[in-house]
Amino acid sequence: MKTTAIACGLCAPLLLSGCVVSVGGDGDGYYQHDWEKREANNRQHVSRLEQGMMLEKVTQRMGLADFDEAYQQDGANYRILYYRTQRITDDGVTTKDECTPLIFENGRLIGWGDAALSSYR
Repeated sequence: MKTTAIACGLCAPLLLSGCVVSVGGDGDGYYQHDWEKREANNRQHVSRLEQGMMLEKVTQRMGLADFDEAYQQDGANYRILYYRTQRITDDGVTTKDECTPLIFENGRLIGWGDAALSSYR
């Protein structure tokens, strides 16, 4: 009996070593905080944009865009960068309708937002 108790006592740490204790909530809280912070940061940067800013200056401030498109029309080069600024669906996937488009013509910012996008296309 004494031998069985000692054996159980010695084996218990090995058997319990696979247990995980979560302190501070689950991982979803971190993920949620991360996208909320990113959206708020992008909205703050968008609010400080000025027409005529160069593409390099905007991307230095805002970082990598979620979507990036480019096309030519009437001899001008257009580039549209999409930055996530709001959440529409809680599915973990960023879509263009959750982003604010920034429109550049020949490397200069000419507008942003859905109204600007529709007027330049």
